[in-house]
Amino acid sequence: MKNFTIYLVLLVFLFVSKVLGQETFESRAKQIANKIEKVTKEEKQALKEEIEALNIQLSEGKITQAQADKRKKELAEARAVIIEEKVTLAQNELNDLVQQKVDGKIKEGDSIKKHGLMIYWKDKDWSDNKRSKDSIHGEKRTTSQFVFAFGLNNTMADGKLQDSNYSFIGSHFYEWGFTYNSRLLKNDNLLHAKYGLSVMYNNIRPTDNRNFVVNGNQTSLEVNPVNLNESRFRNVYIVLPLHLEFDFTKPKESNGKTYFRTHKSFRFGIGGYAGINVKSKQILKFEEEDLKYKTTIKGDYNVNNFIYGLSSYIGYKDMSLYLKYDLNPLFQDNLIKKNNISLGLRFDLN
Repeated sequence: MKNFTIYLVLLVFLFVSKVLGQETFESRAKQIANKIEKVTKEEKQALKEEIEALNIQLSEGKITQAQADKRKKELAEARAVIIEEKVTLAQNELNDLVQQKVDGKIKEGDSIKKHGLMIYWKDKDWSDNKRSKDSIHGEKRTTSQFVFAFGLNNTMADGKLQDSNYSFIGSHFYEWGFTYNSRLLKNDNLLHAKYGLSVMYNNIRPTDNRNFVVNGNQTSLEVNPVNLNESRFRNVYIVLPLHLEFDFTKPKESNGKTYFRTHKSFRFGIGGYAGINVKSKQILKFEEEDLKYKTTIKGDYNVNNFIYGLSSYIGYKDMSLYLKYDLNPLFQDNLIKKNNISLGLRFDLN
C-alpha cells in the first residue's frame, strides 16, 4: 500500500466526574450532539409534510406534475440549507467548547455559563478512606465515551478498490460522536455492548480532472473542460453504530473487592451501523485569468438516502485501527455498484 501521512490533531478530551446538579464537559457535548440529531429529524419531518401537501394539490388537479416536481426540488434544497446552517452552528459550538478545554480556558474550579447560570467544575474529595477513581469506573456497568475517527476513504466496485478513480491520500473520512459501553456480564469484563450516535463525513477526490455529472438516474465521472485545481465529493451521514466489544482489561483488586475497568488493555469490536444521508455536495476549484474560483454544488446526485454497513476495530487502550464498509452502494441506480470503504484511526476517549 502507498505510504501516506495521516493528518489531523487529536482534540484532547478531559474526563470530569459527575456531581448531582452539575453540568460536565461531557454532558454539554452530548447536548450538542442531541441538538444536531433533533434538527435533522425536525427538518426532514417538515419536508415530508410539505411534500405530502403538494401531492394532495397534484391529486386534486390544482398543480401540474412539472410544477409539483419543481416545487419539491425547491423545498428539498431549502430544507438542506437549513439543516446545514443549523448543524454548522452546533458543530461550531462543540468545537469552541473543546478548544476551550484544549487551551486550558476551562479548568477544575472553572465554570460553563449556560442560560445565564454559572455551573462550576469541582474536585471530589478522594481521601484514603474513600474509593479510588478506578473503583468508581468498575462499579458502573455502563460508561460513555467521546469517539473521534479519521483516515482514508475510497470505493469498491466488483471487489476491487477504485484507487485509480480517486486520489488515494486526498480521499478521506471523519467521524465523531458519543457511545455508551455496557458490560454484558456481571462478573466478567470480556463482553461489552457499544452503541451511540455518530456523524460521518465521507470525501472522495476524483482523478484526471474529472467530476461527478448526473444523467437521469445515472451518476458518472466525466472530464471537466476547465482545468480543475480540486474536485471533491462529500456525503454527510448521521448514523447509529452498534458493536460487540471484547475488552481484555484485567480486573483490579482493592481491599478485597474486584473492580472492572475498561480501555486499559487490548480490545476489539465487531458490528455495524445504519443511518441517513443529510447532505451531498460537490466542491470544484479552478483558476481563470489569475482569478481563483470555488464552486459548491449541492444536490442528491442519486445518492442513497440511507446507509448501512459493517465495521470493526482493534487496538490498545483508547486508540484502535478502524475499518468500515457500506453494504449498500453509494449511488441508487448506477449500473456499476460502488460501495464506500474507509480505513483509519479511532479514538474512544473516556
